[in-house]
Amino acid sequence: MTPAAGRGWAIEMEDARFSYRGGPEIVRIGGLRVEAGEHVFIFGPSGSGKTTLLGLLAGVLRATSGRVSILGQDLTAMKPSGRDAFRASHIGYIFQLFNLIPYLSVRDNITLPCRLNAERRRRLNGTPMEEAAGRIATHLGMGSLLGENVSRLSVGQQQRVAAARSLMGTPELVIADEPTSSLDFDHRERFVELLFQECREANSTLIFVSHDQSLMPMFHRTVSLTEINEAM
Repeated sequence: MTPAAGRGWAIEMEDARFSYRGGPEIVRIGGLRVEAGEHVFIFGPSGSGKTTLLGLLAGVLRATSGRVSILGQDLTAMKPSGRDAFRASHIGYIFQLFNLIPYLSVRDNITLPCRLNAERRRRLNGTPMEEAAGRIATHLGMGSLLGENVSRLSVGQQQRVAAARSLMGTPELVIADEPTSSLDFDHRERFVELLFQECREANSTLIFVSHDQSLMPMFHRTVSLTEINEAM
């Protein structure tokens, strides 16, 4: 398998294994490749290694053995500080519980990645952070709420703020961890469509992890963790 011309691999995992402190293997993946710009749906039941896999892809965890290459960089060869810096510069992460800063406004939560990371700021190409945040928020239906405190928003609105924050500074890889678990089907589908639109405009690769298989048809490709995780 080779990527489409000019695209390359966003993710390459080869014989990647992980266990906590010498315990039993939780993840053992012989091979997983994702093209740059691809939208991939990864599903599996509780205990199938979803959280651990995302930790490896984001560089929060380091594979016990094997190789995990993200955007051409081998994370297994990096020190923790190097993985942290790489993640801040190149990866947008939508947390299941959003992890918003409750005392900040919608605007300030969205701009946070660019305030903290020079590479994300550079990719704004001179556009003021507030303007870039306003554009993303408007696309996600949040344009009128930029000055609101996030603690006053509904769950669905907070979810969109979390998505907008992950997209600031056009990260090459966006990882979404069960981001629609608290929404009804109509709102889940609309949210995924908006996420696709933003990722296409930024040419970002999207890894979307969920147990909700009803969303599968919307994606380029689906991957079952129970099939690729040999530790199961």
